[in-house]
Amino acid sequence: KEEKTHINIVVIGHVDSGKSTTTGHLIYKCGGIDPRTIEKFEKEAAELGKGSFKYAWVLDKLKSERERGITIDIALWKFQSSKYEVTVIDAPGHRDFIKNMIT
Repeated sequence: KEEKTHINIVVIGHVDSGKSTTTGHLIYKCGGIDPRTIEKFEKEAAELGKGSFKYAWVLDKLKSERERGITIDIALWKFQSSKYEVTVIDAPGHRDFIKNMIT
């Protein structure tokens, strides 16, 4: 059995630039999360008036992150494709939480 190539991705950028949404969508499109889970996130996000945040919720797990619509702490997600083992880290963009990205 051949060992898979490892890919490590760290997503950083300005607050509200779509880092968590893009990263969550990438994970979904690569088969890293079940479609039913995304449907659940979409329903829960819509109940908070944040229906477009369904992909961000793949990584934003804290209640305060979901309520405020911002990433507070780094989030790590691992998944595999047929050829790769992927690790994605989503970092906060808000200046108050940059220290969480650095540590």
